[in-house]
Amino acid sequence: MKMINEVLLLIAALLVFIGSIVSLISAIGLVRFKDVFLRIHAATKSSTAAVLLTLVGVFIYFVIAQGYVSVRTLLALVFINITAPVGGHLISRAAYRTGAYMYQKEMHPENTDLNKEHIDEETKRKIRIEKRKKRRKKIYSRLDQD
Repeated sequence: MKMINEVLLLIAALLVFIGSIVSLISAIGLVRFKDVFLRIHAATKSSTAAVLLTLVGVFIYFVIAQGYVSVRTLLALVFINITAPVGGHLISRAAYRTGAYMYQKEMHPENTDLNKEHIDEETKRKIRIEKRKKRRKKIYSRLDQD
């Protein structure tokens, strides 16, 4: 029985460690990605996975080492896994509707950093305006058909 407890504690420690590594990768993604949509992806997907792994490890630890079931940990698991993706979706939807800049590889053929841009701000603004016009035209044409 003691051997099984030690193995479960090791699994709990590994889950917490893997969760911290995924959290570190998420933080690096937030800094390195070039636009709001990629950053939202890094913030919600991998952070949710990191919190999930960490809290599962903590839950296993509490059950094995302390001998009780932590309801707070279970509630945190449920609420974070529900609210984080929904919040990320709402933020990215708001960014899309306001015409936020979307990084495109063909606009940056050398795949350079955005600090060394080849396209000036006025050109980017015109590109965003044209995309919005096309999107509105598409929406209005669908409404006219109905």
